[in-house]
Amino acid sequence: MYQISARGARAPVEAAWDALAWADPSPAGAVDCKEDDRGIWRLDAFSESLEDAEACVAIIAETSPELTARIEEVVERDWVTMSLEGLPPVAAGPFFVAGSHALAKKAPGKIAVLIEAGPAFGTGHHGTTLGCLKALDAIAKRRRPGRILDIGTGTGVLAIAAARLWRKPVAAGDIDPVSTEAAAANARLNGASPWVKPVTARGTMHPALRQGGPYDLIFANILAKPLRLLAPQIAAVATHDAELVLSGLLARDVAGVLTAYAAQGFSLVARSDLDGWATLVLRSGGAAARPLHDVE
Repeated sequence: MYQISARGARAPVEAAWDALAWADPSPAGAVDCKEDDRGIWRLDAFSESLEDAEACVAIIAETSPELTARIEEVVERDWVTMSLEGLPPVAAGPFFVAGSHALAKKAPGKIAVLIEAGPAFGTGHHGTTLGCLKALDAIAKRRRPGRILDIGTGTGVLAIAAARLWRKPVAAGDIDPVSTEAAAANARLNGASPWVKPVTARGTMHPALRQGGPYDLIFANILAKPLRLLAPQIAAVATHDAELVLSGLLARDVAGVLTAYAAQGFSLVARSDLDGWATLVLRSGGAAARPLHDVE
């Protein structure tokens, strides 16, 4: 495995991240960007081969020539060990998300969700996943949804958390078959396989997801562009008073996503920002948007 890293101002780092994330096919198996220091942002990408790593560098150079990307080989067994040991448990409302190395530290009364570091996205540590877990906690305090859908399930952490909380089926899908397999394995590890049966699907385009609706609560923790494109699909499987939890958004993405969903009759209920990533809670019905406020 090879790690490609670059540091610089936010705009070129985000532009390079966007280019790598949306290359089709992308030479990067995973891409992330975050603020590394005040005013300095860092881009990290991972590729299986040196050829792909060099292709990542070429895309970064073409998109953001002011950045200098570096390639470093990572020994996979050391990376996995380091990942597991370096990921502390995450507490979000009633949920305690951790790998097996830290699950013994679970606080009494918490809903434990076992998620090991692996190839799929979603260990609870990223600002998007954590924001969704906190939104789930806030929603649970005021309603009990009947049918739940998780689009872009990744490791399955959100679907598993919802299934464990309400002890009911949660439909889940992901465009990546590796993620689908990881989510199914994690569902088994957490005793949630009777409720969470992930399928490989682009958005809601799978019979199991279509037939399982309409949904009262829909999670979509993906990226801004697919969130905008999926707005009609998501609206088509939502109930008249459904709530959506959308994430994978940088602050600059929020306005465009809100516009796409307003056209489908959804209005903003809450917004939270963690580590530069925004999580939105929307409700159908077409009411005027409420003022922005953080999800507790």
